[in-house]
Amino acid sequence: MSKKVKRRTREAAVVSESEQLLFGGELAYDVGWDRHEGNWLKLGLWRMAKGLPAMIGTGLRLAHAADARALRVVLGSEVGRGITQAIGLVAVNSVLVHILAAGTTNERLTRAVPALIVVAVTALLGSLLRSASTAATGELEPKVQRVATERYLGLVHRVELAAIEDDEFHRLLDAARYGADSARRMIGYCTSTLNSGISLIAAAGVLTVLHPALMPLLVLMTLPSAWGSLTVSKQRYVSFHVFVQHARASHLLGQLLTQREAAAEVRVHEVGPFLLTHFREMAQSSEREQTRLARSAARIGLIADAATGIATLLTYGALGLLLWSGRMDLAVAGTAVLAIRTGTSSLSSLVLRTSDLHQESLFVTDFNRLCDEAKARAIPESGEDLPEKVREIRFENVTFTYPGSDGQSPEPSLRKVSLSFPMGKVIALCGANGSGKTTLVKLLAGLHLPDQDEGGGTIWWDGVDASKADRNQIFNRIALMTQSFFRWPFTARVNIGVGRPTAPIDDLEVEAAAAFSGADRFIAGLPRGLGTLLGRGFKGGQEASGGEWQTIGISRAWYKQAEILVVDEPTSALDAEAEQRVFDQIQALAATGQTVVFITHRLHSVRHADLIHVMKDGRLAESGTFDELMDETRGANTGEFRRAYLIQAAAFSDTVPGPRTAAADTGVEKPV
Repeated sequence: MSKKVKRRTREAAVVSESEQLLFGGELAYDVGWDRHEGNWLKLGLWRMAKGLPAMIGTGLRLAHAADARALRVVLGSEVGRGITQAIGLVAVNSVLVHILAAGTTNERLTRAVPALIVVAVTALLGSLLRSASTAATGELEPKVQRVATERYLGLVHRVELAAIEDDEFHRLLDAARYGADSARRMIGYCTSTLNSGISLIAAAGVLTVLHPALMPLLVLMTLPSAWGSLTVSKQRYVSFHVFVQHARASHLLGQLLTQREAAAEVRVHEVGPFLLTHFREMAQSSEREQTRLARSAARIGLIADAATGIATLLTYGALGLLLWSGRMDLAVAGTAVLAIRTGTSSLSSLVLRTSDLHQESLFVTDFNRLCDEAKARAIPESGEDLPEKVREIRFENVTFTYPGSDGQSPEPSLRKVSLSFPMGKVIALCGANGSGKTTLVKLLAGLHLPDQDEGGGTIWWDGVDASKADRNQIFNRIALMTQSFFRWPFTARVNIGVGRPTAPIDDLEVEAAAAFSGADRFIAGLPRGLGTLLGRGFKGGQEASGGEWQTIGISRAWYKQAEILVVDEPTSALDAEAEQRVFDQIQALAATGQTVVFITHRLHSVRHADLIHVMKDGRLAESGTFDELMDETRGANTGEFRRAYLIQAAAFSDTVPGPRTAAADTGVEKPV
């Protein structure tokens, strides 16, 4: 049923031209439809009733984890309200019996006074208990949202990098983010459901005592609205899953119009009208879907209301027959009317809240599935210990393949790579874009493991297989600065100190790290020094250039004081003087025994590296020292590095002015 409903939903909104042009096709969430949604969407009234305890149980477990005391207050208050409501209905019946009995008005009122007092007291107690429940529920809801959010964030930040780079995992993450909000709303719905259920039990008990035929009539009056609410809930859930990626993409278009990074091109290339046009088209697709849902809900509501009207007519007709035949006293009929109205209201509320609870539980199910998936794809928290002093990290026939998308089988990014990283040396990785350098570094840092099928190869830390090692120990041994290092929207102090966040940030060490990369000169010019916020998003924030950010990134990696410093294109945004300073510092680090691995396209900067690995098409092309790789007598199967170096050197020499005079350069004859 879920696939059929999904197909009808998507057919109602034809894939827009904007989707096709901007995103290459339909934007649809297509993860997990066969896992749990199908079962939920086949849910009927009876199955929903049977599943109600489980749904309430989910909400209660979340609430208990967040604040057990507040949960006890809610439960106690709701049970108390149900009891007072039942007592109040019985007292109302007693009042009516006395009022309609024989005797003078004063006599009848006098006999009714005790029952009236009970009615007043139960009403007061009910109000007090409702206030207590409302206050405790308001206390619970934000705590539940926090606990749920912390749960999935705590799991997601520990998953393998391969999961984060997996499109399917990200689509699941998009949907599951709503689960934390749904968990919060479930608390309110659980409270309302409990209240409605207890009130219904109280009213049903009174009705059953008054006359056995009244309870079935009460159920009959509420069944149509129950069917309508459940059907609308299903349609909304299906629509959400079909359009969640569409909504995300539409929001992205709006963001692009205001992003600082895109602002220049938006204006110079006049991209604004283009984005606005496609934003409008995609928004209109969403509007059509919302209109379809509203019209469908209106039709379903009309059918449900008509059926409810017929059921109500039958109920009050039955009451009239009971009175006319003498099988029911007038006082009992009056109490029955009150009980039916109370019961109908409670049952309607119960059905509506159960429907809401059911819908939110679907999103909480997505949330739980994400948590289960994150646990299954988590980086193991234990493993073999690394040697205390590693002599060499060795890649042995390592093959690595990134996850594919849409069922495609991707090509390996690394193929049978065998090389070594001797400790205490400066090792350079060179090669064209896409040759596998950055992937190699990710495997070195433990962010990825070799393909786990036969022939995937092994990464050895001396005699320890990295795939069986304690990955936390690998992370602790390595400081990493990638090309796309993150620019944290915090102060300069934190942007450097976050390199070692498990310890308090030491300003002296931060200053030393800044001096290492040359960031100290940039920081000295900031209005509040290390305490200056980097980024314009908040008050007092300062913008930094690409080169300044790069010095911050290098400082962050150095601040960790790890055994191995890995930097990917460390000087790409630096001027010539700053670049030379960084490479001089790298040489100094090597002299102290620290291992430095760096990726660069500027081949002149690797002259003093102890070892150079050259990558090509995911394979190791050659390895050696600078002099060895530049030796033209090495043979026909080598020379990748030498060829690339000579090309760069020639290009550089062509751009440097020769001994000619400025006059000669301009074609003007120099005077004698």
